[in-house]
Amino acid sequence: MTIEAFFQPQSVAVIGASTNATKLGHAVVANLIDGGFLQDGRAIYPINPKASEILGLKAYPSVLDVEDSIDLAIIVIPYPHVPQALRICGEKGIQSVIVISAGFREAGMEGLERERELVEIARSYGLRLIGPNCLGVIDTFTPLNASFSAGMPPQGPMAFMSQSGALGTAILDWAQAGRLGLSKFVSLGNKADVDEVDLLRAWADDETSKVILCYIEGLPDGQEFIRVARQVSKHKPIVALKSGVTQAGSRAVSSHTGSLAGSEQAYEAAFRQAGVVRAGSLQDLFDYALAFAYLPPLQGDRIAIITNAGGPGILATDALEQADLQLARFDVECIQALEQFLPDAASAANPVDVLGDARADRYRFALERVLADPHVDGVLVILTPQAMTEIPETAEVIGELARKADVPVIACFMGEARVEEGTRILERYRVPNFGFPERAAQVFAAMSRYRRYRQEPIPTYERFDTDQAAVRAIFDEVLSQGRVAIGDAEARAILQAYGLAIPESELASTPEEAVEIAGRIGYPVVLKVASPDILHKTDVGGVRVGLESPADVRDAFDLITYRAQRYLPEARLWGCLVQKMVPQGLEILIGMNRDPQFGPLVTFGLGGIYVEILKDVTFRVAPFSRQEAQAMLSEIRTRALLDGMRGNPPVDKQALLEALLRIGQLVTDFPEIAELDINPFMVYEEGQGGIALDMRLILRPPSAAHTSANLDTGSGP
Repeated sequence: MTIEAFFQPQSVAVIGASTNATKLGHAVVANLIDGGFLQDGRAIYPINPKASEILGLKAYPSVLDVEDSIDLAIIVIPYPHVPQALRICGEKGIQSVIVISAGFREAGMEGLERERELVEIARSYGLRLIGPNCLGVIDTFTPLNASFSAGMPPQGPMAFMSQSGALGTAILDWAQAGRLGLSKFVSLGNKADVDEVDLLRAWADDETSKVILCYIEGLPDGQEFIRVARQVSKHKPIVALKSGVTQAGSRAVSSHTGSLAGSEQAYEAAFRQAGVVRAGSLQDLFDYALAFAYLPPLQGDRIAIITNAGGPGILATDALEQADLQLARFDVECIQALEQFLPDAASAANPVDVLGDARADRYRFALERVLADPHVDGVLVILTPQAMTEIPETAEVIGELARKADVPVIACFMGEARVEEGTRILERYRVPNFGFPERAAQVFAAMSRYRRYRQEPIPTYERFDTDQAAVRAIFDEVLSQGRVAIGDAEARAILQAYGLAIPESELASTPEEAVEIAGRIGYPVVLKVASPDILHKTDVGGVRVGLESPADVRDAFDLITYRAQRYLPEARLWGCLVQKMVPQGLEILIGMNRDPQFGPLVTFGLGGIYVEILKDVTFRVAPFSRQEAQAMLSEIRTRALLDGMRGNPPVDKQALLEALLRIGQLVTDFPEIAELDINPFMVYEEGQGGIALDMRLILRPPSAAHTSANLDTGSGP
C-alpha cells in the first residue's frame, strides 16, 4: 500500500483536537490551518466529543460522524485510548494514520505490548501508521503541517526523516531561520509500521525532493534498506547520519572477525554498498545537504581555489589533497589572462591568490576565468575580511556567477562579525558557505564519492556450483550434539563443498595413525589438535609445524594431546589433524560476523600477525558483487603487499576474489553461521592460487538462525 496520503491528503481528521491553546491537539489543528492546508477545497475535521467548534472549524464526536471520506487521521490523545481510536479509523476506512501520542515502546514492556496491539489493529484494517511517539509530518508543497512543530518551514528541495523528534524540532528551527529549505519532514518516532525504507520508496520519484536526509538510530531490516537505498541513490543522493554505533557493537565474540566487526563497521559497509553518503556529524549532514540540494553535480575531482590570503589557500590545498581531491591545472589561456589582469604579486596558478587588497571586481575577473577553464570541476572561493575587502559586493559577485555556472561553487568567508552581511547574501543565492576550508573540502569529497557510486554499475551476484547438502549434513550433526563450534578438522569438508582449496589432511586418533598418514601424504607435515571444544589451537600449544620424520610426528602428537588435556581437561579430544605442509605465501584473513541489522558482514585483511597488530581490515555485507570484492582488496592500508613490493611479485588477486565471493555465498546460504574465520588463507604469486589453511566457525541455534534468515532476505514481518 502506498503512503501518499501522508503527504497529499484532501482531508485530515485530528482525533484529540482541543479548544485549549496549551494542548497538542490545539497546536496540530492550528498548524494545519496556518500552514495553508484549507486551500483548494481541502478539509480539516477536528474530533472532540465535548466541543462543537475548534478554531472556527466544526468539531465532530467521532470520525464515524464525518459524512465525507477522510484520507489522513492524526491521533493526539492519551495512550490508553489510542487502540480504540485506531480501530474506529479502520472502520471509517482511513488508510493513513499519524499517532503523535507517547506511552508505547519507549515506556517499557507494557508500552511495547500496547505498540504491538497498534500494529495488529493497523494490519487488520490494512492501514499504514507513522509513529507512535512522533512529532508528525510536514509537506511544504501540499501544503501540509500535520505536526505540533512551531511553525511551517520554508519550501526547499530537501526531504528529511528522523527517528528523533527532538532533533526534528531543531532541524525545523534551522529551516525557519533560512538555513534549510524542506520539501518533506517526517518524525518516525517508534517506527511501529512506516520506517526509513517506506519513505525511501515514497520519495524516490518525488520531484519536489532533490536530496533525502536521514537521521537513523537503528534499522530493523538492514538488507532491505540496502536493496532499496541502492536503487534510490542511483537517481538522487541520500545523506545519512547514524548515531549509537559504538555500544551496539560491543558484545562477546570468539573469533578474530568478531573482535574486529561491530555495528559501526556494518553501517559503514552497508552505506557504502547502498550509495548512501554518510555524514559524520550533524554539521556534516547540513553541509552535504546544502551542496546536493543547490549545486550542480561534481563531474570530476579537479578543484580550483581563489583566495585573498596565502595561508587559507594553503590550508585549503592540504584539505583537498587529504580528501583525495586534486588541484585543477589551468589551461594556458586561463593562466595568461589571470597574469595580465592581476597585480604582479598575485598568483595566477592554482590556488589563485588575488591578494589582500582585492575588491569585488578582481574576484569577479578571477572567478569568471576559472569557471571558463575546461579543466576545472569545482571552485572554492575564500575571502578573509581585510581592510580593502568589499564583502557584500564580493558575495553578490560569487552568488551571481555561481547561479550561472555548470560546476559547483562553494564559498569560504572566514570570520564572523565582519562577514555576516556577506554570508546572508550567499544564503540568499543558495551558495554553500563554510567558515573553514576543511569543511568545504569535505563537502567536495562527499560529492565526489556520490559521483563515483553513480558511475558504478548495479551489482550482479555470482552463484557458484556448491554442495549445500554436504554442509547441511555437517551442521545438522553438530547441532544434534548440542554443539555450536566447528573446528578445523570438521571445517575442511565445508570449504571443499564451496570450492576452496585446502591442503591434504586427515584426522589421526593415535600417534601410530598420525605416522601412517604423514607417510602417505608426504613430509614435511603439520599437526593440529582436533577438538570441538578448542577453536584457538595455538593458545594451548596445539600446533606443530615442519615435522620431517615419523619420530617428529609421534613426539608432536604426544605433546599436543598432553597440552590439550592439561590446559582444558574437560575438552573432548579427537586426536590430531595431520596436514600437508604448504609453501609460505602471504597470509590473509577472510571472516564473517553476523550483524543483528544487516546479516553477514564479511571481513578481508592481511592475516597472521598483521591482523593481530594492525587490525587492517575492510568489510562488506553479503551478498556482494565481484566489483565490490575487488574494492575490498584496494581498501586495506597494506594493499601494497598485494601488489608486490621490494622484489616480491604480485599475489593472485583472482584467487582472493574467488575466495571472498564463495565465502559470501556460504554465509548467505546458511544464516545459522554466526561467526567464521579463515586465518590464514595463504595466497601465492599471480597465477598460483591460494589455499585455506585453518578455519573455525560458530553456529547459532536453529530458532535464532531462522530469525536471521528472515532478516537477511527481507521476508520478516
